[in-house]
Amino acid sequence: MNNKNQIVFFLLIFVVHTMCSQKSWSLDECVTYAVSHNLQLKDFKYNQDSNKETYKQSIRSLLPNISASSNYIKNFGRSANPNTNIFENTEFVSNNYNLNAELELFRGFQKVNTIKATKFLYKAANEERLQQEYLLAFRVMSAFYDIQFMQGLLDISREQVQVSQNNHNLVKRQVELGQKAKADLYEAESALLADQLLVTQNENNIIAAKLTLIQEMNLEDATTITIKSTPVAIDQNEVLVDKNKDSIFNTAKDFVPIIKARELRTKAAKKQLSAARGNLYPSLSLFAGYGSRYVDNGLDDAGELIPFNTQIKDNAAQFVGVSINIPISNAWSNRSRVKQQKVALMRAENNYDIQKQELYQLIQQLVQEGNALSREYKQSEQRMDAQVLTFEIAQKRYEKGLISAIELNQSKNLLANSQNENLQVQLRLKVNESTLDFYKGLPVFNINRAQ
Repeated sequence: MNNKNQIVFFLLIFVVHTMCSQKSWSLDECVTYAVSHNLQLKDFKYNQDSNKETYKQSIRSLLPNISASSNYIKNFGRSANPNTNIFENTEFVSNNYNLNAELELFRGFQKVNTIKATKFLYKAANEERLQQEYLLAFRVMSAFYDIQFMQGLLDISREQVQVSQNNHNLVKRQVELGQKAKADLYEAESALLADQLLVTQNENNIIAAKLTLIQEMNLEDATTITIKSTPVAIDQNEVLVDKNKDSIFNTAKDFVPIIKARELRTKAAKKQLSAARGNLYPSLSLFAGYGSRYVDNGLDDAGELIPFNTQIKDNAAQFVGVSINIPISNAWSNRSRVKQQKVALMRAENNYDIQKQELYQLIQQLVQEGNALSREYKQSEQRMDAQVLTFEIAQKRYEKGLISAIELNQSKNLLANSQNENLQVQLRLKVNESTLDFYKGLPVFNINRAQ
């Protein structure tokens, strides 16, 4: 029974592993898995959590500072008697207890500005994490379509192998019947072997493309992956969508995470500058405290040791006060910090402008590339259709012995090249349109912004 149970157990593991390995992944599933398993994204999440805690602590800084202290002191030799305040040679033990509180009433609005700055930085960290998620999603999408492109090339090369195989079989029969020379068979066989080699190369390219996708997804214990191919057929009669770069940019700059992050960091730098200027103003604080003590030689009129609770009550002292601190000179460090923060603000504003410029240039390139690919796609479709007809005619002429195998292979290669080119343009146009859709604010990826 034990052996049978072990066999059943291992069979179940094998079946589950086989089912998992045969799972077919859609693009959305690939992106979702990658976002939830990427290790670099975890680091951005930790940074976000750290900024969140910094923001919370800046709010807590508005609370008063409260501290308590106590000590145990053994006095011997000449010291002040705590009961008479007269110096004498005596030995005693004392305990002191203190409770202090301080509340800043005014400090140049430093704490308020710091709260606002840390809030902006926390939001900026959230946008930066989101930006990395989108970048990862684009890398996954690129790897996903690379597999689809390689699969398309493999299908085309297999069709070429089938054509070469049919021609090889035809020539072989004709040679056997004495209708063609054996040299023609060698040419047909050479073409067949070349096409078979191309199939092997494309199969290897698919393996490499799948490995890239697996690595981007951080798919553990996986050696291969099966994807659900996304339709990329494009209607040639479809009216071109609006590709005005200015309108796309105006939409994108309001939600693209990296732009929002730079904007938030600029706002944070302004608040940090205001907080630095707060060091130039006087500060006002309210403080209060309570203290008491106990000594082991505290005696009453009857010479009895005064109890602990009685001493604590009788020796209690309270105080309350207000303090003001006026900065006059601190080796010019406060003004230096203000100047440094001004530079930091200018740097943040410049980085914000650079990021907007890079976004505009990227959209500009995408629009230009999209328009170019749209024209290329139409032309590649026409060229491919023409090559299909040309090859069909060449095939019939070859079968009738009107052209050589070399001429047929040239026509076949031209057809394969036109099919490859058309497939490449299709997928590039699909990626281009998906990218522009993203910058138009359309839901390209299933990524939750609020995390």
